[in-house]
Amino acid sequence: MDSNKWKIHNASGSKRVIVTKELPGDRWLDFLTAADCKIEICTSPEVLSSQEIKAAFGDRCDAAIGQLTEPWGDELFAALKTAGGTAYSNYAVGFNNVDVDAATQHGIPVGNTPGVLTETTAQMAVALTFAVARRVGEAERFLRDGKYHGWLPTLFLGNLLWRKTLGIIGAGRIGSAYAHMMVEGHKMNLIYYDVHPNADLENHIARYNDFLTAQDRPPVSCKRAKTVEELLQEADCVSIHTILDESTHHLINAQRLALMKYDAILVNTSRGPVIDEAALVAHCQKQPDFKAGLDVFEDEPDLKPGLIDLDNVVIVPHIASATSWTRQGMATLAAANVAGILQGYPAWQRQDITPFLEGDAPKAAPSILNAEALKIPVYKD
Repeated sequence: MDSNKWKIHNASGSKRVIVTKELPGDRWLDFLTAADCKIEICTSPEVLSSQEIKAAFGDRCDAAIGQLTEPWGDELFAALKTAGGTAYSNYAVGFNNVDVDAATQHGIPVGNTPGVLTETTAQMAVALTFAVARRVGEAERFLRDGKYHGWLPTLFLGNLLWRKTLGIIGAGRIGSAYAHMMVEGHKMNLIYYDVHPNADLENHIARYNDFLTAQDRPPVSCKRAKTVEELLQEADCVSIHTILDESTHHLINAQRLALMKYDAILVNTSRGPVIDEAALVAHCQKQPDFKAGLDVFEDEPDLKPGLIDLDNVVIVPHIASATSWTRQGMATLAAANVAGILQGYPAWQRQDITPFLEGDAPKAAPSILNAEALKIPVYKD
């Protein structure tokens, strides 16, 4: 292990925890310090390879906090177990980079960081939606290039989404938060596709319609699509909030892009491979009125050829969760997962994780994905 790439916090700790990237804030360090952990943190911005991570384990490592850019599968979990490891947490709510079954086979609990990304990620989806709809990226480049010589009636005409139809693929916590922002803020009609009905979302919009009606304003509509194809054909704007697995890989492909309206908007803040990026490039090249806003990419950090040249696509470097509050909260939850398991605490397993973010936290691990499989007790008041 290259010592120049690593820094140590609480060198006297009896338990050794490897953290593969520097994390924001201090509260996460407090959790691990209170659990008597020596925390070794990689300071390099480069993605660590599996060999580098195994080298960091050395002969003894009690736990690790890793990143979604790293392949945490059987190889790493076997090495962590051999080094004496008993806990791992992903610094992310998603865990498509983690083979949870492999971790379970090695008896290693796997944590993640839900509950602090919801509004932050939904806000980025909103930001991308309107940056695309109102051609903000194009207009800024035009201005910075010195091409602006005065107001014109036809300069950068965009899409007005007021009272249009919003399509959401994946109506979980983030998708629902985005729906609330767009439906309530811009009176959009909603069509969503999810493997499960979202009764809470539908009931909320029904109550919102009661409010609109009481104000003598037209109601909005809400329905669950039977198929992705139905949604794509109806929606003026489609935002993706699904997980990434075998069923959603290239969910949006050339055939499905062809079903969308010629001037539709496609936004993705979920995972890059949900979209066939090469097919999207080709579609946007052929349909200049079609627009896309992307926070994630299929071969991240690389982009498919041609994507960066498209004026009708807004691209940002995977920053949907990048607010100080959220990223610090993620660090706190990841550390609390590891510290909780190392101290023999039960699993919290509740949607409300705010008790861990300030004040005296519960003596529990906030979110353990394989708690049931490993027979970890659930926290009780």
